[in-house]
Amino acid sequence: MKYSRVFINSLAYELAPEVVTSAELESRLTPLYQKFRIPMGQLTALTGIEERRWWPTDHILSDGAIVAAQKAMNETGIAAADIGAVVYTGVCRDQHEPATACRIAAKLGVLKDTAIYDISNACLGVLSGILDIANRIELGQIKAGLVVSCESARHIVDVTIDDMLADPTMQNYARSLATLTGGSGAVAVLLTDGSLNLDTDRNHQLLGASHLSAPEHNNLCQWGLKEVGPQLFREFMRTDAVSLLKEGVSLAKDTWEHFLEQRQWVEENVDKVICHQVGAANQKKVLTALCINPEKEFPTFKLLGNMGTVSLPVTAAMAHDQGFLQKGDNVSFLGIGSGLNCMMLGLKW
Repeated sequence: MKYSRVFINSLAYELAPEVVTSAELESRLTPLYQKFRIPMGQLTALTGIEERRWWPTDHILSDGAIVAAQKAMNETGIAAADIGAVVYTGVCRDQHEPATACRIAAKLGVLKDTAIYDISNACLGVLSGILDIANRIELGQIKAGLVVSCESARHIVDVTIDDMLADPTMQNYARSLATLTGGSGAVAVLLTDGSLNLDTDRNHQLLGASHLSAPEHNNLCQWGLKEVGPQLFREFMRTDAVSLLKEGVSLAKDTWEHFLEQRQWVEENVDKVICHQVGAANQKKVLTALCINPEKEFPTFKLLGNMGTVSLPVTAAMAHDQGFLQKGDNVSFLGIGSGLNCMMLGLKW
């Protein structure tokens, strides 16, 4: 995939307000830890995550996405009438239908001919949305589009901790540990064709993207509902972390080679990389397999955990705000999601 007239003009975000430490979560698992003599601090030791953020219990997902979208509009000065598409891409959503994007679009005041819909692709949702909007722009269908997302880990972590205590086995501990890394936040990505008169000098050109998949591994990480009684369902999440890391790294390596070939780049041409944020072990394995110097990467998982679709774009926004990403840098977004799918984007910052 190659693009010639697609630009990212804003990466706006909103972090959930409540800070939850790994120590707090482990304290709730004290009976399990005592049973298996697991030392406190193991969660941080295994993942590198010290804390994450959660929304309040009464938070509505689309509210977070609306705040992020309004930030993107305010900082660029784009008019609602110029937005040709609003796409919501979170794993979490307000309800099955209508599309969560509808409430967001209504609050933003976009026109009736605006395309409004949801996209779901695990942790790759925002990147999938970016490419969907990019295709519309490249084809000349629209001049601008918003990709929005909001993720919440509070409920699934609470449910998982209850399940771990109800079924205190090492097998359940192992398949539940990854869920405890979940964080929460919202993001909005504004893409345009570069023709609008915006109040920003941010004009990050999307050069191209590569995508590979390994759908035979669709059972390695699953989040959904299970029936626990007549017309009674309970949320669950389980992860085969060892296999997911092994197969994910293999797919990432293949995608990286495909990406570099498509862009006619070598590793030295890539100045900075922004990765999906999972944890320390995953980050190290991926960067090593791809022969990427860790100094080229900007991590946020230590304080934000894994925010699903929101992690990569929020990390990119923070890297820009803190001066890590510089104008003219060749930047690669390296995303991977359960399924397995892997997507990599190339940008001229």
